[in-house]
Amino acid sequence: MHQVKQSAGPLTGIRVLDLTSVIMGPVCTQILADYGATVVKIEPPEGDVMRHAGAKRQAGMGAMFLHANQGKQSVVLDLKAEADIARLRDMLPSFDVLVHNVRPQAMRRLGLDDATVRALHPKLVYVELTGYAEGGPMHGRAAYDDVIQAQTGLAELFARQTGGAPQYVPTLIADRVTGLTAAHAVIAALFGRQHTGQGETIRVSMYETIAAFVLGDHLGGASFEPAGGPMGYSRLLTPHRKPYRTRDGYIAAVVYNDKHWRAFFEAIDDLGTFEADARFQTAAARADNYDTIYGFLSDVMATRTTEQWIALLERADIPHARVNRVEDLVDDAQLRAVGFFDEHDYGDAGQRRIAARFRSPAATHDTPPAPKLGDTTQGQ
Repeated sequence: MHQVKQSAGPLTGIRVLDLTSVIMGPVCTQILADYGATVVKIEPPEGDVMRHAGAKRQAGMGAMFLHANQGKQSVVLDLKAEADIARLRDMLPSFDVLVHNVRPQAMRRLGLDDATVRALHPKLVYVELTGYAEGGPMHGRAAYDDVIQAQTGLAELFARQTGGAPQYVPTLIADRVTGLTAAHAVIAALFGRQHTGQGETIRVSMYETIAAFVLGDHLGGASFEPAGGPMGYSRLLTPHRKPYRTRDGYIAAVVYNDKHWRAFFEAIDDLGTFEADARFQTAAARADNYDTIYGFLSDVMATRTTEQWIALLERADIPHARVNRVEDLVDDAQLRAVGFFDEHDYGDAGQRRIAARFRSPAATHDTPPAPKLGDTTQGQ
């Protein structure tokens, strides 16, 4: 049992009661912790389910949990027991923010719904993370990343681009984008409280957040009434928008603006084609011909090796990169040079490597590791 010392930062002094689990909510509260807030994570006796996900050296300390709970405190409360519910209610006055991803109906049963809590503590910023927004027919239903990717059209966009089957993005993009969205909403509410002296209730839903995320690119013609064309952004949906096959591998390259296109044709010693074909010359012309221009790139890229393209594109000042595996990031020169990874030796628990996020210039020491279950002394 120990009291976690929190790094200094712009949210130093702000206390967050974290009633979240899995990924969406913990990402939100992790960001607040990274900004210096004291985050007290309430866990059931069995702990957050994510403690068991991913690689681990110790039981209950899986990699997925470590990366979303660094710097937090852990307090075990059984919210099926009235004594622990009462204990949680007694803790509320000492907090500035409450964040939960418990179903709203369950929070009402506990007497921890927003109306009840904020009537008692009007300065509290109350944050409710849900799958679906209040007022819709799906409000109150559980939501998972895969389901949200399917519902928002994200999975189908892969099929539209490739002509194959729908696919999921192989990261928890819906959870993480929603967590990021919620975090900046909390910070805005705290800023607003400085002027009004009052907290507020924030509701952030997964489905609506990711629908906005997807439609920001793909609402297209449906942005207008009557419709001004089809939905979908053609540059992102052309089947040629993918890593280009070279003679011996793959490379990413973005030949994007007028300068890039001229430089590319100069680099391959074919400026005559550029000057003779208006489809390559302006942004407006390219926007009407993405399949053609990216198809051309796809064909040309196959004529040289990856190393030859890297040298050529570097000289032409055209954005490009090798197609890395995630394993390559561990020893990536850029990430190593900027101190991206937090690495500490925890003795028998072994060395841990955490992908860094925001680090406040005011911070005076490293963020503590993710807590063991119930590892915080309670004098809350």
